[in-house]
Amino acid sequence: MQRLADLYATVDDVDLMVGLYAEPLIDGFGFSETAFRIFVLMASRRLKSDRFFTDDYRSEVYTAEGIRWVEDTGMRDVVLRHAPSLAPAFVGVQNAFAPWAKVG
Repeated sequence: MQRLADLYATVDDVDLMVGLYAEPLIDGFGFSETAFRIFVLMASRRLKSDRFFTDDYRSEVYTAEGIRWVEDTGMRDVVLRHAPSLAPAFVGVQNAFAPWAKVG
């Protein structure tokens, strides 16, 4: 923290990303409290404003397979679908937003 104090006159001068990396992690989470609050705020806004999650979330718009993917898939599944090489990092990890296992 002293290095940050040497670089910035006040906490308001600290860039958001620098501050997020410097902030301690919440117990059991893979990111800081500020990052969590930003994520929750932005995620809820995106979900409420996305017509595919609101008015158009219906069988006339989605296929049955598409609805199954949305309802039966979690973030861990999405990560592994696109990056299967990350599977070892999820051993013993049920929640993709929790800290992943160290690999290698």
